[in-house]
Amino acid sequence: MIDEHAGYCFGVVKAIGAAEEELGRAGSLDCLGDIVHNSAEVSRLKQKGLRVIDHAAMRELPSGSKVLIRAHGEPPTTYSMAKELGIELIDATCPIVLALQGRIRRGYEEMRACNGQIVLFGKPGHAEVIGLNGQCQGQAVIVSREDELEHIDFSRPIRLYSQTTKSRDEYRRLIANIEARLPQGADFVAYDTVCNRVANRAKELETFARSVDVLLFVAGENSSNGHYLYEYCRNVQPRTHLIATADEVRREWFAGATSVGISGATSTPRWLMEEVKVRIEK
Repeated sequence: MIDEHAGYCFGVVKAIGAAEEELGRAGSLDCLGDIVHNSAEVSRLKQKGLRVIDHAAMRELPSGSKVLIRAHGEPPTTYSMAKELGIELIDATCPIVLALQGRIRRGYEEMRACNGQIVLFGKPGHAEVIGLNGQCQGQAVIVSREDELEHIDFSRPIRLYSQTTKSRDEYRRLIANIEARLPQGADFVAYDTVCNRVANRAKELETFARSVDVLLFVAGENSSNGHYLYEYCRNVQPRTHLIATADEVRREWFAGATSVGISGATSTPRWLMEEVKVRIEK
């Protein structure tokens, strides 16, 4: 059975819908980075005319070109570059990410006035984190693990935010760790910026994982959300296997099993989970 709650979040749906609309009209479109962290879906859209470019390639585009900003968002410098080059941006930034960018900009202005610092809990180099850090001119302290807290100056005011696709439990542990190191009377505020869609998926997945003998979790190699949810599933159902495509399914995984579940990340398309289902049935 396929997990009824699995599949794209609305931010990814919006981005892919915007891409397909422009591809249907013009037959081609440039996108800054992979539109979604799933190679199978990227390949499908490339066949429709989507081209994945980086910022250097964007500089080579002729004036009047259109470029899609994916759900992860971009730093302000990208918008400035596009204006300078005469490029039209199709902005498909997830509304939740867009709101978080605004909160970080306001927090940065507050911290700049009192020699404070912005701290981001996220994966360094992740597209969303790059966009968020750009809201404070690249000055954020980025931490992905508790052993990186040494990069924070605990004597200065702190405003803490999380990448939207991180684990809320991990974030809470990080907050507790920071609070334990703060001097008395410290100016510290932590904002709950984990997307509820991601946070709620964990509980939904726990119920689903317990209901089957074997679980196949479908996610792209670069999906931060996918790897977090896969590990969560494996803790609940030890017979959980992470795959990116239907070709990776192995017969021996199902020995003695009477039920198999298929689920995926918020970046996993439904059609890919259907392909996995067909492969298992064969």
